[in-house]
Amino acid sequence: MSETMQKDEVSLNVEKVVGDILTSIDREREREIIARRYGLYDRKETLEQIGELLGITRERVRQLEKAVMTKLKAMAAKDLPHIAEAEQVLSNLVKSMGGVARVADITDKIVKNANKIDKSRVSFIAQLSPNITHIEENDHFHNTIALKGNYSEKTLRDNVGNVIDAIKKIDKPVKIEEVAGAMGHPDSAVVAALASASKDLATLNGRWGLMKWPTVNPKNIRDKIYVILHENGKQMHFGEIAESIRESDFKRKDVTTQAIHNELIKDKRFVLVGRGIYALKEWGFKQGTVADVISEVLKDAGEPLHRDEIVKRVLKKRFVKETTILLNLQGKPQFKRTAKATYTLAA
Repeated sequence: MSETMQKDEVSLNVEKVVGDILTSIDREREREIIARRYGLYDRKETLEQIGELLGITRERVRQLEKAVMTKLKAMAAKDLPHIAEAEQVLSNLVKSMGGVARVADITDKIVKNANKIDKSRVSFIAQLSPNITHIEENDHFHNTIALKGNYSEKTLRDNVGNVIDAIKKIDKPVKIEEVAGAMGHPDSAVVAALASASKDLATLNGRWGLMKWPTVNPKNIRDKIYVILHENGKQMHFGEIAESIRESDFKRKDVTTQAIHNELIKDKRFVLVGRGIYALKEWGFKQGTVADVISEVLKDAGEPLHRDEIVKRVLKKRFVKETTILLNLQGKPQFKRTAKATYTLAA
């Protein structure tokens, strides 16, 4: 980021910008409506709440809000206080962040320890900036801004939709470079910026996927266990899983080892493959005792096997001591010795 840009960021006082813009509104009632509707000094309020406070109808509040915002946007092109300077700061930041950015991320770069009111103020300024495209937060989009020269609101939505479609087609969490490649897009940073605008997408450990996929958006302890095992790529002791969760980037990671063990037992996605050791069922492991695994090995073989071969094959499916396998082989009635150190299934 350039020295000039850093200076611009520091010099932008969003509270003063918003205050002076509100001062340009002639009537106190209209200033009150805008301040409350956009959450400029407190939480955002509904049309009904403001109407009840001011003694007017919900529809009248909506009409006044629309009229004032239309007037402010017209003034922004000429003499609205500070808007040109503020727009330049926002534009520089958006450019440095891939051409599209969440208002929350922009605000964090402008205001130290930014809160919801700071974010509401930056959003308000963006909506009045003539050269900035703004998408309000809804079920599918974060509160997002982009440069109007690059995106209209429609093209911004369409481009984000293209990113979602590419990820759906890949059908698994992947790095943003692979998403860009699937789209034929030359700049993965731009694709990442577009992806960050969508509430239908999530990212974890450098990979992007659909919000409904637990591998990028774990919602509970079991999902987090799944992510840890999946990322590790091999079996883990439940104590190791608990420690990995506590050291992770998950939003909520304060878990006990016992809680992890309890969830591992309950979820069929996880298979006990050794003493306290678990693996993913999708890796080909099956539920069952060591004796069950021996039975499966002998059944698949279709012929008697030497005990060393049995041990070798069982150890691919269970992480137990060799003596445990031999004790089961020799002590369970379902196994019959047919020759020296050679066993088959009993009739």
